[in-house]
Amino acid sequence: MEKQANKLNNQNKVSKNIIKTLLTLLFLGVVFQSNAQDQLPFEKGTKYILAKVDVVGKISYNQQTVVTFAGLEKGQNITVPGEEISNAIKKLGKLGLFSDIDFYVNEVRGDSIYLGLEITELPKLNEVKFPGIKKNKVEDLIKENSLTKSKIVNENLLTTTKNYLENKYKKEGFFNAKVTIRTIPTDTIKNNVNMVVNIDKGEKIKIRQITFEGNDKFSEKKLRIAMKNTKQINPIRIFKASKFIKKKYDEDLVKLMDKYKENGYRDARVVSDSVWLDKKRNKVAINIKVEEGRKYYFGNIKFLGNSVYSDQLLNTILGIKKGDVYNGVLLEKRVADKTKPDGEDITNLYQNNGYLFSTINPVEVKTANDSIDFEIRVTEGPVAYFNKISVVGNDKTNDKVIYRELRTKPGEKYSKEDLVRTIREIGQLGFFDPEAIDPKFKNVDPTAGTVDIEYNLKEKGSSQVELQGGYGGGGFIGTLGLSFNNFSIQNIFKKEAYHPLPMGDGQKLSLRLQASTFFRTYSLSFSEPWFGGKKPISFSTSISQSKQFLYSGSYNSIDKSKSFNITSLTVGIAKRLTVPDDYFVLSTALSFQHYDLHNYNTGLFTFGNGSSKNFAFNIGLTRNSKGVNPVYPTKGSEFSINAKFTLPYSMFNGIDYAGLKDQLEYKKTYEASSIVDQNFGADGVYIHDGDLIKTATVVNPYGQTVTGIVRVDPSNYQEADVNVAKVDQKRFNWLEYYKLKLKVDWYTKLIGTDQHALVLRSLGEFGYLGAYNSARGIVPFERYFVGGDGLANYALDGREVIQMRGYPNQSLSASSGGTIYNKFSLELRYPLTLKAAASIYGLTFLEAGASYNNFQEYNPFVLQRSAGFGIRIFMPAFGLLGIDFAHGFDPVPGSTVKSGWQTHFIIGQQF
Repeated sequence: MEKQANKLNNQNKVSKNIIKTLLTLLFLGVVFQSNAQDQLPFEKGTKYILAKVDVVGKISYNQQTVVTFAGLEKGQNITVPGEEISNAIKKLGKLGLFSDIDFYVNEVRGDSIYLGLEITELPKLNEVKFPGIKKNKVEDLIKENSLTKSKIVNENLLTTTKNYLENKYKKEGFFNAKVTIRTIPTDTIKNNVNMVVNIDKGEKIKIRQITFEGNDKFSEKKLRIAMKNTKQINPIRIFKASKFIKKKYDEDLVKLMDKYKENGYRDARVVSDSVWLDKKRNKVAINIKVEEGRKYYFGNIKFLGNSVYSDQLLNTILGIKKGDVYNGVLLEKRVADKTKPDGEDITNLYQNNGYLFSTINPVEVKTANDSIDFEIRVTEGPVAYFNKISVVGNDKTNDKVIYRELRTKPGEKYSKEDLVRTIREIGQLGFFDPEAIDPKFKNVDPTAGTVDIEYNLKEKGSSQVELQGGYGGGGFIGTLGLSFNNFSIQNIFKKEAYHPLPMGDGQKLSLRLQASTFFRTYSLSFSEPWFGGKKPISFSTSISQSKQFLYSGSYNSIDKSKSFNITSLTVGIAKRLTVPDDYFVLSTALSFQHYDLHNYNTGLFTFGNGSSKNFAFNIGLTRNSKGVNPVYPTKGSEFSINAKFTLPYSMFNGIDYAGLKDQLEYKKTYEASSIVDQNFGADGVYIHDGDLIKTATVVNPYGQTVTGIVRVDPSNYQEADVNVAKVDQKRFNWLEYYKLKLKVDWYTKLIGTDQHALVLRSLGEFGYLGAYNSARGIVPFERYFVGGDGLANYALDGREVIQMRGYPNQSLSASSGGTIYNKFSLELRYPLTLKAAASIYGLTFLEAGASYNNFQEYNPFVLQRSAGFGIRIFMPAFGLLGIDFAHGFDPVPGSTVKSGWQTHFIIGQQF
């Protein structure tokens, strides 16, 4: 090629460092000199006018853009070779867009020069693939390495990505992690490539041994215990792995020093630490050298600068006295507990009362022998007030639904406590990801004493679909449920509001249909949390209709002429209280059920035909201070006491229930008999085949008590059953009872942050069903059935089903149900993920509970016990799902064999 003879620099590679650039420029000058002597009539050092630069090569930019990048302009004076060409090569090289940059002379016309520029553009990134890595992890890796589409792929990008990934996994304990990266051309015209990143993490390296030097005050065992997340191999330890993770190791070095500081050793420090890989055993060994120093005690503690609060109050909160062993960790927490945003410390005392700009600094002022004197220096600053309060991120939920829950109002005194409480209230709505609620401080102005707060929210799905099928109660059960938890009833007639339904006002509308061969149930419920829109008074109502058929005895067979119908209506009001505190809610409700039985003769009811009516008043007091996330609370508690009672009809309806009871016993015996005789065969009475015989004690028509052989006429016996039913129908025409229920549910964070906290749930329950009139007796409805998964299955008699894992469903109560129950549970929970799309946590539990027929049987120390483990998955669209594997250690009533292992599926249970 003719142009090749005039090249000034053949294959001039982009310089990676200054030395290489200088060598290139030196070589460039030699070529210019050689070509000037042999090929073209120009002289070294002569100035020319740049007439044109022709750009050729594999590029996507137009020629003029490249020339502009090079800093060259038509008509400028340049020296060939000279500084202008050198600078152009540097500028193009710094862009990092090209792999080859070659300048050459095309033509010289008088004092004008025509140059050629041949460049090769670096490939651009089309797609990144991480084979074997989960999709959600891939998105994070792409973001962390900025591997965006159309990014230039050069050696620096490949090397940086490889090093980052290998270091990332090494920090997580994968010391043998290897990363290889390949680029695959996908479009030769556009010069695009795919990047394939293969990550071989290998196995996490375990810690063979942790040793210490310089420790006289604490044994190696105690120091290892202080390191919460870095443990050496121990075959009997279950809950803590022995894998080395650099981040957690660094945190544990701080905790190690905290151990010393908590016990008076203020000057303790880590002199050196070494971590090395034993390649032969493929395990890590750690050696930590400490310097302990001497033990110190607290001396005099003075407060300076405090005018709002007295020394006495601040000393009470500080809780440290002269002569106490020095504890630097405790001192820091009592001044400002960074682990608890709502902690009881001096900083929060000020910040909860408007002093946003206050600072509290403990300062050592004197050390004499082993005693340290402190000054707690307080700068109170001006009182701050909330100014502008705004909310962003609520794309579906109307502003009013959020603003009415806010406790940070414009113009009110700043309070950190109110800020923390607001975060909880927004999280408890269930419409937003509780882990993503972020209050941002805007326009903090100490001079004006104002602060703006912007609550950043992330919507999550709040409506739920329940669609399931399964076998229960001897047949297939299908359920269709729809719960719209952020409904807007005021927009129900506005066509434009359907997306797909009118949403955003925080109301809840639920529809549910459940059916099987044996029963069907329809229900509709609605609740408004701010009835009237001005006060936290909630209104709720529900209506349901159920029909249940009697099982005929053969498989999957029913008798539709024998049915049990229930119609139910409930209306309730609940109000948030301010006394004793504003965590309390007082609720009241009126409920009515109509029970209608048609030939429904079972052991559960004493009559098979007729009806009962249940009109009851419900009142409950609840205190709920559970943490921000209602799916996975990490702190707080829920206490509730509820009472449900009917009118005492027996006090004013004029019925002699004691007489009815005697009459019932009489009908059971005498009316079933045609002849009673003390002597078998006397008076010419013969007992022949087909007669029903029994021994009974009855009162004959003459008022005499007679014991003897009873010849029963079947027609009379059937008539007696009908009469017994009539008596019970009279007893239970209007149900008369009262119920009491107590529940205490407590959550304690043991270790970890809220998103990774190990939480202990402690639960206790007690229930009692009583009668006003002992002669009338306890109603056959509204009873407690203990055992199993806690799902109601298909019994529709107003029963309460109590979960007791490790035992078959409802197996711990009599067939007619219990009137008393209690239950105790300890549950240890740990989250696997708490993301908005799905919250998943594992659990282990211990449970004990029992059901009783009366107080004579009641013994809270004789309980059926169980233990097990399970998992819970909460998805906004489907609610809570779970499975438990539980072992019952005791037999069910009436059996001598322990219950053993049981599997329970949890669907739609409360959290």
